[in-house]
Amino acid sequence: MIYFRALKKYLEYLTMDLSKILSISGKNGLFKLISQGKNNFIVESLDDGRRFPAFQSEGVSVLENISIYTYDEPLELGKLFEAIYLKQEKQPLDNKSWTETQMKEYFKEVLPNYDEEKVFISNIKKAYQWYNILVNNDLIGVDEPEGEETVNN
Repeated sequence: MIYFRALKKYLEYLTMDLSKILSISGKNGLFKLISQGKNNFIVESLDDGRRFPAFQSEGVSVLENISIYTYDEPLELGKLFEAIYLKQEKQPLDNKSWTETQMKEYFKEVLPNYDEEKVFISNIKKAYQWYNILVNNDLIGVDEPEGEETVNN
C-alpha cells in the first residue's frame, strides 16, 4: 500500500515533456510527434487524435523551443505553464469570457516581469489555449519540491 501512495505522489510531480509537442502554423491546437521522416513528421492532434503528415515547410515549432520575453531573459514556455498550473491548482483556465485586460492582468500575476511591449495579446491567448490543451490531455506537471519525502507512513 505504501508503494502505491509513493507512486501516486511521484506521478503528481512528473514534469511535462514538451520536446514531442508541436505547433503547426495555420492549424489550431497542438500536435504530438509520432514519427519523423526525411521531409515530414507524422503528427497526432491532441484535440481529436487524428494523424496526418506535417511538412517542415508548414512552420512546425516544438513547444520546448518556444520562450516568452521577460525584462530579464526569455522564459521557457514550460515554466510559464507550470506557474499557471500551480496558480490554477492543476485545473484548466476558464478564460473564454475574459476581456483583453483581464487576460493581461492574469498573465501579469503569473509572470510579473513579462515584457509588455514584446508579448502581445495574441501570444497570451495562444499560451492560455495551449495550457488548456496540455491540462486536458494530462501532459502538464511540476517538479517535486525539494525536501519532501515520497513515502508517507
